[in-house]
Amino acid sequence: MMTFDSLERDKPAVLGAGFIVCSLIAQNIGAAFAKHLFLSVGPYGVAVLRIGLSAILLLALRRPWRRSIPQGIWPYVVLYGVMLGVMNSAIYQAFARIPLGVALGIEVSGPVLLGLLGSRRWIDFCWMALIVFGLILLLPLHVQQALDPLGVVFAFGAGACWAFYVLCGKRVAPVLGGDAAAIGMTVAMMVTAPIGLIEAGSSLMQLNVWAVGLAVAILSSAIPYSLEVKALRLLPAHVFGMLLSAAPAIGALAGFVILGETLTWLQVAAIFCVTFAAAGSALTVRPAGA
Repeated sequence: MMTFDSLERDKPAVLGAGFIVCSLIAQNIGAAFAKHLFLSVGPYGVAVLRIGLSAILLLALRRPWRRSIPQGIWPYVVLYGVMLGVMNSAIYQAFARIPLGVALGIEVSGPVLLGLLGSRRWIDFCWMALIVFGLILLLPLHVQQALDPLGVVFAFGAGACWAFYVLCGKRVAPVLGGDAAAIGMTVAMMVTAPIGLIEAGSSLMQLNVWAVGLAVAILSSAIPYSLEVKALRLLPAHVFGMLLSAAPAIGALAGFVILGETLTWLQVAAIFCVTFAAAGSALTVRPAGA
């Protein structure tokens, strides 16, 4: 019988891919709930709720202050947390200005580019081509209305932060393990809190806002980033980036189930392309030393 330890030892890529899939499912369910809060507290207000509550939860669970952190890793820890904070704030600003599918399609350009730069085998480029094809199908190219330029800028900014988050996480995760998410989220909270409090003000004091914010924090940050830290220990950075490319597909499914957003046949085809390629990229990873 395959145990968790044996799976981690013998098939780390499969286990890492499973962590990423669960992370993306939770994250996109949380994103769907977060959209309901934009009118109440604004995008920055949602970001500070999500990050602040996630930091509190992770600190309570992990208690990272009990361990010593090597001085040489601190710059990467700080940058890891800053990227978390800016990435979350930027993507919520993008959600407020351009369609969800478009924003996610643009955002994943960061980890997709990281995956392309890290690829060395022809099969990796095949998976990447299938992912890009799926993302193109997801984008509503038939819509003639121009996109808000600022929304596009925010989405690309979130994508750049996502790529740096992956690179910093590869440095931080092997040293800090699960504590990396707690410490990084605390840094992110310090980055986002000032702007979020200014934008939302007293609206953050509403009980219903806190209730939804707590659900968003657990689903969109606490669970996903804890799983991603585990995945970063098992997967090369470029494969991690390619797996994250499944975000628009899973986001489309979350929108359909939670928000009642309908899917066209092209979007169904896109979901198949992206998820198949993401799974294939993990299953064809060479073991270390092969």
